[in-house]
Amino acid sequence: MSTVADNYSKLQELGVEVIAMSADSHFVHKIWDEEELQKMVDGGIPFMMAADGAGHVGRAYGVYDEDSGVNIRGRFLIDPDGVVQGMEVLTPPVGRSIGETIRQVQAFQHVRATKGAEACPADWEPGKPTLKPGPDLVGKVWTVWKPGQQ
Repeated sequence: MSTVADNYSKLQELGVEVIAMSADSHFVHKIWDEEELQKMVDGGIPFMMAADGAGHVGRAYGVYDEDSGVNIRGRFLIDPDGVVQGMEVLTPPVGRSIGETIRQVQAFQHVRATKGAEACPADWEPGKPTLKPGPDLVGKVWTVWKPGQQ
Protein backbone atom coordinates (compact mmCIF):
# COMPACT_ATOMS: atom_id res chain seq x y z
CA MET A 1 0.00 0.00 0.00
CA SER A 2 2.75 2.43 0.91
CA THR A 3 4.67 1.74 -2.31
CA VAL A 4 1.57 2.27 -4.40
CA ALA A 5 0.92 5.50 -2.47
CA ASP A 6 4.50 6.66 -3.13
CA ASN A 7 3.93 6.06 -6.85
CA TYR A 8 0.35 7.31 -7.01
CA SER A 9 1.28 10.43 -9.00
CA LYS A 10 2.93 8.25 -11.69
CA LEU A 11 -0.23 6.13 -11.87
CA GLN A 12 -2.40 9.25 -12.09
CA GLU A 13 -0.24 10.55 -14.96
CA LEU A 14 -1.12 7.31 -16.77
CA GLY A 15 -4.82 7.89 -16.11
CA VAL A 16 -4.98 5.08 -13.54
CA GLU A 17 -7.26 5.20 -10.53
CA VAL A 18 -6.38 3.06 -7.54
CA ILE A 19 -8.89 1.50 -5.18
CA ALA A 20 -7.63 -0.63 -2.31
CA MET A 21 -10.08 -3.15 -0.93
CA SER A 22 -10.08 -5.48 2.03
CA ALA A 23 -12.53 -7.36 4.20
CA ASP A 24 -11.69 -4.91 7.00
CA SER A 25 -14.14 -2.16 7.89
CA HIS A 26 -13.60 1.49 7.04
CA PHE A 27 -12.92 2.01 10.76
CA VAL A 28 -10.00 -0.43 10.62
CA HIS A 29 -8.75 1.29 7.44
CA LYS A 30 -8.83 4.66 9.22
CA ILE A 31 -6.81 3.39 12.19
CA TRP A 32 -4.37 1.54 9.91
CA ASP A 33 -3.82 4.70 7.88
CA GLU A 34 -3.40 6.91 10.96
CA GLU A 35 -1.28 4.54 13.04
CA GLU A 36 0.92 2.97 10.38
CA LEU A 37 0.56 4.11 6.79
CA GLN A 38 0.90 7.84 7.53
CA LYS A 39 4.22 7.05 9.20
CA MET A 40 5.38 5.38 5.97
CA VAL A 41 3.83 7.78 3.44
CA ASP A 42 3.69 11.51 3.97
CA GLY A 43 0.02 12.40 4.18
CA GLY A 44 -1.15 8.79 4.23
CA ILE A 45 -2.86 6.90 1.46
CA PRO A 46 -4.11 9.27 -1.30
CA PHE A 47 -6.58 6.82 -2.81
CA MET A 48 -9.77 5.18 -1.63
CA MET A 49 -9.70 2.15 0.64
CA ALA A 50 -12.99 0.29 0.24
CA ALA A 51 -14.45 -2.18 2.73
CA ASP A 52 -15.58 -5.61 1.50
CA GLY A 53 -16.73 -6.93 4.86
CA ALA A 54 -19.01 -9.59 3.43
CA GLY A 55 -16.39 -10.66 0.86
CA HIS A 56 -18.67 -10.14 -2.15
CA VAL A 57 -16.05 -8.36 -4.26
CA GLY A 58 -13.31 -10.75 -3.15
CA ARG A 59 -15.47 -13.72 -4.16
CA ALA A 60 -16.25 -12.13 -7.54
CA TYR A 61 -12.52 -11.77 -8.21
CA GLY A 62 -11.63 -15.17 -6.77
CA VAL A 63 -9.48 -13.89 -3.90
CA TYR A 64 -11.75 -14.31 -0.88
CA ASP A 65 -10.45 -16.88 1.62
CA GLU A 66 -13.58 -18.43 3.16
CA ASP A 67 -11.66 -20.04 6.04
CA SER A 68 -10.02 -16.85 7.30
CA GLY A 69 -12.65 -14.35 6.12
CA VAL A 70 -10.14 -12.11 4.32
CA ASN A 71 -9.28 -11.18 0.77
CA ILE A 72 -5.94 -12.59 -0.37
CA ARG A 73 -3.65 -9.86 -1.70
CA GLY A 74 -4.20 -9.28 -5.37
CA ARG A 75 -3.81 -6.63 -8.01
CA PHE A 76 -6.24 -6.26 -10.88
CA LEU A 77 -5.73 -4.05 -13.94
CA ILE A 78 -9.15 -3.13 -15.28
CA ASP A 79 -9.43 -1.25 -18.58
CA PRO A 80 -11.79 1.68 -19.28
CA ASP A 81 -14.39 -0.81 -20.54
CA GLY A 82 -14.40 -2.66 -17.20
CA VAL A 83 -12.50 -5.69 -18.54
CA VAL A 84 -9.82 -7.26 -16.33
CA GLN A 85 -6.68 -7.16 -18.48
CA GLY A 86 -4.20 -8.35 -15.88
CA MET A 87 -4.12 -9.76 -12.41
CA GLU A 88 -1.57 -10.88 -9.87
CA VAL A 89 -2.31 -12.76 -6.67
CA LEU A 90 0.48 -13.48 -4.22
CA THR A 91 0.60 -14.90 -0.73
CA PRO A 92 1.45 -12.35 1.97
CA PRO A 93 5.16 -13.19 2.37
CA VAL A 94 5.98 -11.86 -1.13
CA GLY A 95 5.24 -8.28 -2.12
CA ARG A 96 4.30 -7.02 -5.54
CA SER A 97 6.41 -4.75 -7.77
CA ILE A 98 4.97 -1.30 -8.51
CA GLY A 99 7.49 -0.96 -11.34
CA GLU A 100 6.05 -4.04 -13.00
CA THR A 101 2.52 -2.76 -12.44
CA ILE A 102 3.39 0.54 -14.15
CA ARG A 103 5.11 -1.31 -17.02
CA GLN A 104 2.06 -3.50 -17.54
CA VAL A 105 -0.29 -0.50 -17.51
CA GLN A 106 1.88 1.17 -20.16
CA ALA A 107 1.89 -2.01 -22.25
CA PHE A 108 -1.89 -2.47 -22.03
CA GLN A 109 -2.37 1.20 -22.92
CA HIS A 110 -0.04 0.82 -25.91
CA VAL A 111 -1.90 -2.23 -27.19
CA ARG A 112 -5.22 -0.43 -26.72
CA ALA A 113 -3.93 2.68 -28.52
CA THR A 114 -2.86 0.55 -31.51
CA LYS A 115 -6.21 -1.28 -31.44
CA GLY A 116 -4.34 -4.58 -31.12
CA ALA A 117 -2.15 -3.98 -34.18
CA GLU A 118 0.91 -4.22 -31.91
CA ALA A 119 1.74 -6.59 -29.06
CA CYS A 120 4.18 -5.90 -26.26
CA PRO A 121 6.52 -8.86 -25.67
CA ALA A 122 8.11 -9.90 -22.39
CA ASP A 123 9.92 -7.08 -20.58
CA TRP A 124 8.65 -4.52 -23.10
CA GLU A 125 8.98 -0.91 -22.04
CA PRO A 126 7.83 2.27 -23.81
CA GLY A 127 10.08 3.02 -26.76
CA LYS A 128 11.15 -0.60 -27.21
CA PRO A 129 10.16 -2.69 -30.25
CA THR A 130 6.73 -4.27 -30.38
CA LEU A 131 5.45 -7.22 -32.37
CA LYS A 132 2.93 -6.93 -35.20
CA PRO A 133 0.65 -9.98 -34.80
CA GLY A 134 -0.50 -11.67 -37.97
CA PRO A 135 0.22 -14.48 -40.41
CA ASP A 136 3.54 -12.91 -41.47
CA LEU A 137 4.87 -13.19 -37.91
CA VAL A 138 4.05 -16.89 -37.45
CA GLY A 139 7.28 -18.85 -37.19
CA LYS A 140 9.31 -15.67 -37.54
CA VAL A 141 9.11 -14.08 -34.11
CA TRP A 142 12.77 -14.91 -33.64
CA THR A 143 13.67 -12.56 -36.51
CA VAL A 144 12.23 -9.51 -34.75
CA TRP A 145 12.25 -10.37 -31.07
CA LYS A 146 15.55 -11.21 -29.43
CA PRO A 147 15.22 -11.03 -25.62
CA GLY A 148 18.21 -9.37 -24.01
CA GLN A 149 19.08 -7.45 -27.17
CA GLN A 150 16.12 -5.12 -27.15
